[in-house]
Amino acid sequence: MNINWMEEVEKRKDDLLEDLQKFLQIKSILDEENTTKEAPLGEGVKEALTYLLNLGEKDGFTAKNVDHLAGHLEFGQGEELLGILCHVDVVPEGDGWSVDPFGGEIKDGKIYARGAMDDKGPTIAAYYAMKIVKELGIPLDKRVRMIIGTDEESDWRCVEHYFNVEEMPTMGFAPDADFPIIYAEKGIADYDLVSKAGAGNEEAAHTVLHFESGRRYNMVPDFAKVKLAGSADDSKLAQDYEQFLLSKNLKGKSYMESEALFLELEGVSAHGMEPENGTNAGILLAHFLSDSDIDPSSQQYFTFIKTYFYGDSRGKNLEINYEDDITGPLTINVGKLRYDQQAGGTLGLNMRYPVTFNLDEAKGKLQELVEQKGFAIENFSDSKPHHVDKNHVLVKTLQKVYEEQTGDKGELLSIGGGTYARSLESGVAFGPLFPGRADVAHQKDEHMFVEDLLKATAIYAQAIAELAKK
Repeated sequence: MNINWMEEVEKRKDDLLEDLQKFLQIKSILDEENTTKEAPLGEGVKEALTYLLNLGEKDGFTAKNVDHLAGHLEFGQGEELLGILCHVDVVPEGDGWSVDPFGGEIKDGKIYARGAMDDKGPTIAAYYAMKIVKELGIPLDKRVRMIIGTDEESDWRCVEHYFNVEEMPTMGFAPDADFPIIYAEKGIADYDLVSKAGAGNEEAAHTVLHFESGRRYNMVPDFAKVKLAGSADDSKLAQDYEQFLLSKNLKGKSYMESEALFLELEGVSAHGMEPENGTNAGILLAHFLSDSDIDPSSQQYFTFIKTYFYGDSRGKNLEINYEDDITGPLTINVGKLRYDQQAGGTLGLNMRYPVTFNLDEAKGKLQELVEQKGFAIENFSDSKPHHVDKNHVLVKTLQKVYEEQTGDKGELLSIGGGTYARSLESGVAFGPLFPGRADVAHQKDEHMFVEDLLKATAIYAQAIAELAKK
């Protein structure tokens, strides 16, 4: 059967975009403060999962809600299972958008919304790919199942629960990264560095009451704010801060409120897998505070940040930097920063480490160093690196499909991001970002080119058709 996959996608373009816009308009951000048994991750996430399951059921797929933490849509027959792993949750929208972050607006050939690239756009592309294969009645030897996660941007509770109760696919892919094919992913460790009692100049001019920046381990913080107890030197500190902002070409402000001095700083958000793509507001404000006359406990906290993280996202100052030929350098994103006069300070780190990195050895070295500086490692979690052999049938088939659909070389890539592919025994990440396109996931004005969305759909359709045959 000779199929023009792009032509089949074009026939369904209007429906695809309409379904995607409705999907993008759902604010599916993790909300752990307002949970129920039927919405364990919040109402928005529940609504997005329900939307996709209902869409699939309407189109004739077998739909299953797995305890409101995940779900799947399936068609085809056979003992073996091809998995397509997607997710409906999105990171918070952040500030500075030029359009409604949950509007799904289409302009200048792009569709804009939080999740347009990560991962609602690719999810709908994969969904329509399944729909095309199903509607064409292509004979398959495997079942095809879209596995739908709800917690990919946080703790992966969705896939952890899913694979405890449901079948592991024979092989599969996650449309949640870059084209051509990502066959290797760094390990990802999240952990907190928590400060103990501080020491320093007891006659400080300023007392830090509260400092906060960042909401997620895997996002570069784009805003930071500190509250200081009012003193006679407030105007001088505010002037120093203005000079600091000018010298670093940064945006921010200072103001008095309820007899307290507030300093705010604007950064640039980016995905935590490459901190250099963003501007960490928390680290920069900490840098300024560390050079100011502040109380001893906070001085210890902010000086630690400046010493070990200012200008260094590779762990060099911590002496745990490492790089290999498969996945590149270790990176560290300081995603969450908190200091309180009563509770002390915390740094939430997102460390992405190469496939051949000795994590246990580095953790021991890190623990020894931070303890000497009055910090302790807490809440350590780890997702091991993922690597599929270059000659695996999955990799070879996807290379062939990509090259036939694009005319370009199906090169193998490695990334610092963690995709659902690592939750599969044999899985890779496959698109949707084409070479040469800017990665705008987790950034303001996140978008996907409509032509890329349609092209990805054609690629996924052919891939499904070929992988689901023996």
